Amino acid sequence: MMRYFFFISICLALTACAEQKQPVENTVSDACSYLNFKTPGNFQSAGVQMVTIDGKYKVWTKRFGNAPIKVLLLHGGPAMTHEYMECFESFFPQAGIEFYEYDQLGSYYSDQPKDSSLWTTARFVEEVEQVRKALGLNKDNFYILGNSWGGILAMEYALKYQENLKGLVVANMTASIPKYAAYNKLLRSQMRPSLIDSLSKFEAAGDYFNPVYTDLVVKEYYNKHICRLPEWPEAVNRSFKHVNQEVYVMMQGPSEFKVGGRLLHWDRWNDIKSIKVPALMVGAKYDTMNPAEMEEMSKMAPKGRYLYCPNGSHLAMWDDQEVFMDGVIQFLKDVDASK
Repeated sequence: MMRYFFFISICLALTACAEQKQPVENTVSDACSYLNFKTPGNFQSAGVQMVTIDGKYKVWTKRFGNAPIKVLLLHGGPAMTHEYMECFESFFPQAGIEFYEYDQLGSYYSDQPKDSSLWTTARFVEEVEQVRKALGLNKDNFYILGNSWGGILAMEYALKYQENLKGLVVANMTASIPKYAAYNKLLRSQMRPSLIDSLSKFEAAGDYFNPVYTDLVVKEYYNKHICRLPEWPEAVNRSFKHVNQEVYVMMQGPSEFKVGGRLLHWDRWNDIKSIKVPALMVGAKYDTMNPAEMEEMSKMAPKGRYLYCPNGSHLAMWDDQEVFMDGVIQFLKDVDASK
């Protein structure tokens, strides 16, 4: 009886797929078409593909869907993971958007070589270009969405390789580390004086990884400006757990309050006008980035657009999810429709 029921269910599913031949305009509502893709190799691995870069390293990617709009997600950090961006899995498939999660070199699911010369913005840009080629993406379908450090990487990629891009989303990242540092200084000044004194004592001693210091930063800063949900999502916690501290500190510095790594003087503010492809800049009220700067960047880009998340912080994809996802999806569909 159970075997017969299973057979009938399969037949009905196959019949449904056979009948759904015409997709709705500007979307891929046919689930059978959306799921009709294969990863390279002799077996299927749920869309996971390890991409070879620089001829010797492997980076982790995972494909979702088969559709005209193809988005590569660039996570933050540097050296966080794709995991905190798993929320896109709840929105992009329903919108008929093909997308790729990706762990950059040095991140948890990719190779983590012990070579400090690798951790430069320029090399990461070349890595993204190699990943693009391996995934078969091109100017007719390729979009990048970068959050935080991923936003820096997205802007840098667009400034060098925008002939390969159809559109760009910069989420929660200003185009200048000095501007970011200045805004963080402003946010810090709004803390109670006793807290500032406590933080300063640890920082003066270089004791950035003291549990008391990190607990204060999480409670008094991260919970207000990184993710404002009363309980952080499991995927966010998992991503923080997997951060490669060695790479993060080398590029970003030891603390959100103490930018001191290789990104210290990064500034592309005056180059935003050179990004010619459609670009969405996402800002949020409680972000560690000044939302007014994100809005200004959208005006500087020739084909810029601004999305404001009134209840969001640095991870507005989580704490102002509906506004963030609706706005990003609408932008992608508008650009796709303009072809």
